[in-house]
Amino acid sequence: MTVHFIGAGPGAADLLTLRGRDLIATSPVCLYAGSLVPEAVLAHCPSGARIVNTAPLSLDEIVAEISAAHNAGQDVARLHSGDLSVWSAMGEQLRRLRELDIPYDVTPGVPSFAAAAAALGAELTLPGIVQSVVLTRTSGRASAMPTGESLENFARTGAVLAIHLSVHVLDRVVEELSPHYGDDCPVAVIWRASWPDQRIIRATLGTLQTTVGGEMARTALIFVGRSIGAEEFDESRLYAGDYDRRYRPVGTNPRFPETQ
Repeated sequence: MTVHFIGAGPGAADLLTLRGRDLIATSPVCLYAGSLVPEAVLAHCPSGARIVNTAPLSLDEIVAEISAAHNAGQDVARLHSGDLSVWSAMGEQLRRLRELDIPYDVTPGVPSFAAAAAALGAELTLPGIVQSVVLTRTSGRASAMPTGESLENFARTGAVLAIHLSVHVLDRVVEELSPHYGDDCPVAVIWRASWPDQRIIRATLGTLQTTVGGEMARTALIFVGRSIGAEEFDESRLYAGDYDRRYRPVGTNPRFPETQ
């Protein structure tokens, strides 16, 4: 048997990958994080599958479910929201499985920041403005932030910040970022990106607290950066007619003949 860790995407059931769908459909056991994974994804489970919502379970209880499936020779579809590479608590489960010599594999999913950027209809990295995106969060009860990974330190880079799990501490976000980005820096807050009740609020660091108020829960993501909503930026060289590249060498376009 194999435990298939599957990124179930940011919320919309049809943002599940084809590989993830097919693995769910062939696994007689499905463990899913019910607090964030939409139940519509479970429609891909085979008839008679054991389906367990792990939201109320401890790590020991989750591993016990997996061990029971392993002893029965049954594949497990282990569903987490978004993508498994960040803030999924997958690492601690994998460590337990390695200790128990239980095989596993990982199927990536659409991350929440990508769904949020899509909701904005935005490219986060614009030429001449910013070319880096930092995925980060503030300290919470589940996990503290290492000393060097502060919003202030990331802000010094000028990168776009995709701040997760932090809409409940907007005052702190504004206080730490304003000295580096300025009060006029564009901000977008996307709540439940890709879900039917998705909401988007655009503001600046200076107006963020009064614009958002206390309406949004922790499932909102905050984008801060000069590329948010920008219209004045350079065009990349990628599609320039005189840009010599492997797939379109200079000299093949009569408008841009190769010059000596």
